[in-house]
Order: sequence, then structure tokens, then C-alpha cells
Amino acid sequence: MRHLLSAFFGLALASGAAAATLEERSAICLDCHGKTGQSETPETPSLGGQMAPYALIQLYLFREKQRDNPIMTEMVKGFTDDDLRSFSELIARLPPPKPATDAADAARIERGKALAQQHRCNFCHNTDYSGRDNVPRIGAQREDYLAKTLLEYKSNTRHGYDSSMADVLARVSEAEIKEMAYYIARAQ
Repeated sequence: MRHLLSAFFGLALASGAAAATLEERSAICLDCHGKTGQSETPETPSLGGQMAPYALIQLYLFREKQRDNPIMTEMVKGFTDDDLRSFSELIARLPPPKPATDAADAARIERGKALAQQHRCNFCHNTDYSGRDNVPRIGAQREDYLAKTLLEYKSNTRHGYDSSMADVLARVSEAEIKEMAYYIARAQ
């Protein structure tokens, strides 16, 4: 794994140094996050449909090492504020991801929907889960990424802008988080 990451970082740095345009520089990002805005990489978020302000804040947090993700920190190392703005605007132009297309379990959908309403996910993330401003789009996000992120907020290993996510999730069980992630990944 260490050799794979070293090779990845080497390629990323070489690509970044040689790339002249924003599209060329973003190609390696989209390899993991999805060229069409929809990630096919496990536990890696789809970036399509994210608001530019949200993307900008996340890129800044990675650059400043305030979010713990060595790959992302390395990817944005050396980015200027203008680079971060340009990348966030590029992300905002990607089409939103499509909901999971598997044969959904209707009972799980109903449980997840009821839990998402009970915990007011639709208050901050909008009724269609499209997000707004600095609140991420979560609708049609990868189910595994949603579950991972919610569990990180719950355990306080991922920090938000304030304590609201940790406060909400403190009362939510791991099983309920999985049901909400199942539902939101299929939300249309």
C-alpha cells in the first residue's frame, strides 16, 4: 500500500507540475472522484453538484491540514487561493450524481426516509438533499461514503464548521446511520 501511495503522489506531483490548464490539473482528481461527477471509487465522494462555496471550504481545509486526508492534503499542497477558487468552480460545473440504481428495499427506504426527516437532514441539506452554499449536496452520494462520513461526525473524528453534525448524530445509532445512508444515496 505504501508503494502504491508513493507512486500515486509521484504521479500527482509530476502531473501538477507539467499541467498548464485547469482541466489538465483536475484530471487526476476526477480519476478518483469521477470524470462525470460520479465517483466509482469506494468511500470516495462524488463531487458533481456540489456548491462552489462548499468545495472551496473543503479544499482550503485540506490545504491547511485541518481535514485529515493525506492524499487530499498532498493534492492541494502548494495551491494558491485562486487555484482553490478555480477548482471549486470546476467542481460546481460537474453534473450531479445519479441515485443508486439497484433494486431498492422499500422497507429500508421508508426507515431511512423517516430517520432523515426525524433528524432534520432536509433542514440544512434541502428537501431534495441538493445542499446550499457551504452545506454539501448529499442526495445520490455514494452510500459507503455517506455512512463513513456520518460515523466520523458521530465519533468526532471528522469536524464540521460547528458542532451541529456531531450534536445531531450523538443520538443516532450506527444501524440508523446505515439506514439513512441507504435512503439518501437513492434520493431523487
